[in-house]
Amino acid sequence: MRIILIVIGVIVLAILFFAIYRYIVVSIQNKKLNEIRLGRIKPIYEKLSNGLEVTKEDVFPFASDLLTRQITFQLLKEYKKLELFPDVFNTIEKGAETDLANWLEFPTELDACPDEIELEEKVTIDFDGNNVFYYVFKFKTYEPHWASKNDWMLGVVGPYFDDSTPYDFTTVFSRLSSKYGEISAHEEAKWVHENIAGPR
Repeated sequence: MRIILIVIGVIVLAILFFAIYRYIVVSIQNKKLNEIRLGRIKPIYEKLSNGLEVTKEDVFPFASDLLTRQITFQLLKEYKKLELFPDVFNTIEKGAETDLANWLEFPTELDACPDEIELEEKVTIDFDGNNVFYYVFKFKTYEPHWASKNDWMLGVVGPYFDDSTPYDFTTVFSRLSSKYGEISAHEEAKWVHENIAGPR
């Protein structure tokens, strides 16, 4: 009996140690990535923080880039300058696209921005008599990235509602193993709704 308790204690300690280690590593990675992301928009950040004029022409390159679009929107919102954000990127679809790209860049996910990303389908799911929407994208990376062998994969962003606005906080998820052509966009959105985003 004593040996069993010792074994259980060792297992519990190992799990606890791993959880603490994982939390510290993810926190460090998150901090580094946030510093990188802020550095990408440094030119307009410095202008805004120093009270200098920022024009639509200044903003456009940052809004058009998948990896800077979201943080540019957030920065302009913070400084009450959203009128400078281009209308062409101020849509739920473009917000969902940049959400997915930023999520995939995190080291515990794809660890890179996809080389290609395309909207596959806007999926509608009935949820207690109301419609919710998910944007399903297909994306891929090129060699030598480890995921290039997967070709096109699926990523899901949502749920969105009839009153949702661009850049609302929502769930972003990709199994990275869900390959385009092997599972439909609707099936993948339904899986995310039932297992990740919806109530459990």
